[in-house]
Amino acid sequence: MWYNNILETIGNTPLVKLNRITKDIPATVLAKIETTNPGNSIKDRMALKMIEDAERDGRLKPGGTIIEGTSGNTGMGLAIAAVIKGYKCIFTSTDKQSKEKFDALRAFGAEVIVCPTNVEPEDPRSYYSVSSRLEREVPNSWKPNQYDNLSNSQAHYEQTGPEIWEQTEGKITHLVAGVGTGGTISGTAKYLKEKNPDIKVLGIDTYGSVFKKYKETGIFDKDEIYPYITEGIGEDFLPQNVDFSLIDHFEKVSDKDAALMTREIALREGIFGGNSTGSAVAGVLQMKDMFKESDVVVIIFPDHGTRYLGKMYNEDWLRERGFLKDEKLTARDILKKKETSEIVTIDSEKTVLEAINTIKTLNISQIPVTQQGMVIGKITESDILDALLENGALKSAPVKTITTTPFPFVDLNTSIDKISSMINRENIAVLVEDDNGKIEIITQYDIINAMAG
Repeated sequence: MWYNNILETIGNTPLVKLNRITKDIPATVLAKIETTNPGNSIKDRMALKMIEDAERDGRLKPGGTIIEGTSGNTGMGLAIAAVIKGYKCIFTSTDKQSKEKFDALRAFGAEVIVCPTNVEPEDPRSYYSVSSRLEREVPNSWKPNQYDNLSNSQAHYEQTGPEIWEQTEGKITHLVAGVGTGGTISGTAKYLKEKNPDIKVLGIDTYGSVFKKYKETGIFDKDEIYPYITEGIGEDFLPQNVDFSLIDHFEKVSDKDAALMTREIALREGIFGGNSTGSAVAGVLQMKDMFKESDVVVIIFPDHGTRYLGKMYNEDWLRERGFLKDEKLTARDILKKKETSEIVTIDSEKTVLEAINTIKTLNISQIPVTQQGMVIGKITESDILDALLENGALKSAPVKTITTTPFPFVDLNTSIDKISSMINRENIAVLVEDDNGKIEIITQYDIINAMAG
């Protein structure tokens, strides 16, 4: 048997028992692995459904352009369907999303426009507003609007819900899913609750999102809204696909817990999931007292880890945000082991001859160059030699005439591995600001000294 095209492989994803990471939970915990869809995410289901419904009622016409605001996964589903069906795609997204997501969309011929995250949805620069403006301006275009397009929920009512019911032989007692557009949780919940009204539906939210408070109080609190790192869940508005009547409880999970759990799932279950997968599992562990031995808990695992290689699966990214503390030395440790000495700098207006004398007197090979106390560049022994070989008269010229790019700054939490990789022939040191705001320099010698000590 074969499929006529890749779209026919969407759905019928496996249900896999979790063992090690959920050992403290008395219930049977199962993961619905949506990464086996062709676009490696659950969004393939609703992307195809939205397109087919729009084709049916004439909103999407042959040769049209699909325009959508997406964090990547919906865009991937739309882009794959567009390749098969002959549509163009323009996607708007936020600068919070991983570069891998944008690269993947462009691989399918889509145009991606990156917009700022930290603006109100109604701001003309927001990815919602930009996609709406493009829909008005681009001829023969259609905006699926995954947030308010109820074909999104319907896809899960028709597919995801029935699959889970059949795979668990009707034994499911709890459904757990991240809530972003709301389509996955609402559509799946509607089907399952029709089969058994006692099934509990638990939504995973994030700090900085409005969902949990709105469910519990009916109040849309703008003071709840602030920027967060977790991708794919939470919102600063109320999408029509979020049916609060179907969701029994919202559990908030922090950015740090979500990021670290994303990695734990790979290490302990061998499942390479995305960021919202980490949120969902962390949420289940937070709610473990809700479950008993006879319960069957199904968690939606929405997308694949390859979309987050530069983020949750990157140790330096985690360290820079204070999420990861481990045994590796950091810039802070190197400074602690370094002999205390004032960093030597030279003002950009001083002469090259003065720089030569400073280098000779202090037996150093490089000096950061400052202007009004701010580091603006650097000079090294080789910079001076190259300049004087070319023009001996430069001795009396100001240092700024031979200043080169400044040493890069690193964070105190930057690992020794990252710092080592940044030091090379062109760049023989890095700068770091200590806890008191004082600029320090780290050289290869300082790294070796820290490792030896």
